[in-house]
Amino acid sequence: MRLEQQPGYVLHARPYRETSLLLECLTREHGRLGVVARGVRGERSRLRRAQLEPFQPLALDLLLRGELATLTAVEAAATPLRLIGDAGLAGLYLNELVVRLTERQDPFPLLFDAYAQTLVRLAHGDPLAWSLRRFERDLLEAIGYGLQLQYELETGEPLEPDAHYRYLVEQGAVRCAAGHAQALRGGDLLALAQDQPPDNTGLKSLRDLMREVIRFHLGGGELRAWRVLAMAVSRR
Repeated sequence: MRLEQQPGYVLHARPYRETSLLLECLTREHGRLGVVARGVRGERSRLRRAQLEPFQPLALDLLLRGELATLTAVEAAATPLRLIGDAGLAGLYLNELVVRLTERQDPFPLLFDAYAQTLVRLAHGDPLAWSLRRFERDLLEAIGYGLQLQYELETGEPLEPDAHYRYLVEQGAVRCAAGHAQALRGGDLLALAQDQPPDNTGLKSLRDLMREVIRFHLGGGELRAWRVLAMAVSRR
């Protein structure tokens, strides 16, 4: 199957044979694809290696056969984005998250749109923590693991902003005492649902919640990016 001018991004690249690369790409219409970029590490390559850097909006021409596609042409689809410093680390986190939580050739157009929008936010200097929480929320929703952030699990009543809850993965929020180790303010859960940034305390609570949820869907696994981000913060 020939795929022409597919909107896409490179999520990860590694050497493949002597002069090629094996890419993980996110495309809007076909989801995550394993792509062989033949000869791009050779001196006479028609495809410039710089065109295959992460975070760049691309138009991809592909020949899809079985599990892997072959890259036949690539061009920039928009002005290249510059993610430097912490924004670059955050971008790598997005990429690892998508690779670990999606299957190849499973299209999620809403995830693609959320990914593209988040890269723009990072490039424009939007607050990192809030940008990441919004993306995690949207990714989980797009792949069928959306969070129930507005109603209490046992009663079905709307969450109360001043009450405290613990969140049961794949179930929802249950009221608890404020001193519970996993207590979250109702207002912080509602803020995430309503796309309104909470205060710093709320952002930390939402980060911890999202890590718990993501760890669950990874089967108890960890993301390498979590360690990298923690090390970057500890050096300051």
